[in-house]
Amino acid sequence: VQLVESGGGSVQAGGSLTLSCSASTPVACMGWFRQVPGKDPQEVALMNMEGHRRYSPSAEGRFTISHDGAKNTAYLQMNNLNPNDTAIYYCGAGRSSLVALRKDGADYWGQGTQVTVS
Repeated sequence: VQLVESGGGSVQAGGSLTLSCSASTPVACMGWFRQVPGKDPQEVALMNMEGHRRYSPSAEGRFTISHDGAKNTAYLQMNNLNPNDTAIYYCGAGRSSLVALRKDGADYWGQGTQVTVS
């Protein structure tokens, strides 16, 4: 399975960005993780194909994850961004469940995309 990310970039605080992640084949669950230099990766938003979603506390209320099954593509709409959201965002996908995705990490990874908020 290949994951191709797009979106990201630079935005001022309070602005919005949308990330997308296209999978080459259907997967059970997808989501985004982010990482800043020197820190462990953080879970941001995850969902399975049944529509169950999970957000980190920092993403709750500001970010929305969605999925287009016809395109095998997930989206992360990020609103009201702040400098603490600056990171490399990685799309991850799992073969089984959200529980496994959270516990064991993704089975497949995108190339990562930089998000910078100033």
